[in-house]
Amino acid sequence: MASVQVVILNWNGRSFLERFLPAVVANTPPYVGIVVADNGSDDDSVAFVAEAFPTVSVVRLDRNYGFAEGYNKALDHLDAEYFVLLNSDAEPAPGWLDPLIAKLESDPAVAAVAPKLLSWNERGRFEYAGASGGFIDGLGYPFCRGRIMSNVEFDNGQYDDARDVFWGTGACLMVRSEVYRCLGGFDGSFFAHMEEIDFCWRAQLAGYRICVEPASVVYHLGGGTLPQNTPRKIFLNFRNNLMMLYKNLSGRSLWWVISARLVLDGVAALGWLVAGKVDFFKAVWQAHRDFFNRRRGLRSVRADIQASRKASPLHIYRGSIILRYILGRKKFGNLI
Repeated sequence: MASVQVVILNWNGRSFLERFLPAVVANTPPYVGIVVADNGSDDDSVAFVAEAFPTVSVVRLDRNYGFAEGYNKALDHLDAEYFVLLNSDAEPAPGWLDPLIAKLESDPAVAAVAPKLLSWNERGRFEYAGASGGFIDGLGYPFCRGRIMSNVEFDNGQYDDARDVFWGTGACLMVRSEVYRCLGGFDGSFFAHMEEIDFCWRAQLAGYRICVEPASVVYHLGGGTLPQNTPRKIFLNFRNNLMMLYKNLSGRSLWWVISARLVLDGVAALGWLVAGKVDFFKAVWQAHRDFFNRRRGLRSVRADIQASRKASPLHIYRGSIILRYILGRKKFGNLI
């Protein structure tokens, strides 16, 4: 039987642990270890877990390393064949884990598999952060089966087929530990946001596959661990997307895609400025500045990724998801 550990990264999140950890414990098979990796919290999260959930292990990190590097640091302390990276604001449904394990057990070419992600607040609707498997378009804009831009569909079983995707949700992602370590895990410089898409992209370049398994269901609060629509979120979103594109795109398309994104980012920033959201405008400008400041250091990272690439991802949508959205194609099923 494969060794599996469910790892929940926590930072000052006692309220989330109190709300969601009972379902994790109740719905996870007893042979699977559950670990709370504490990212230097200064609340009583660790004491709460120790007292209320004595079967749950705790890994204590010395400070807040962010989502990406926090997981890297935590997994350095752990040993299992498969890790399930689970957000602290996620509630797995009964029977959630067996389909994920079966997927990885059945095919060694699969590096990571994600469940179907539904809204915790509105359980008949997909959740923004992953829905039923993620994709990107030719300009690097992410979208999902069940979520195009801001339009989130109801789940009527329309995306219940297990299939290869471009990325799996970071809210709940089961990874093959050998591949995770070989690829260096998440890119810690991202801090948070898009690190799972970057990891899935690198895994595909290394010749692996990414899958979604909708027979597994997880409910996600969304925005609990990283609040939506804040300047910090905008900054991480725009900067990390540029970093991801710079690292992973082939040389033939790199600079025209980056140039196009800079222009489109500028249009979005001007829209926020006109709307009076000056902090959002500044966040985009700061994201671009930080990307260019980091570009020299990213060159060697990019060179290593490109030199070792064994395959090209098959699931990049060649159209523009923004253009399709403007033209009224707001559901995944209407794209093709």
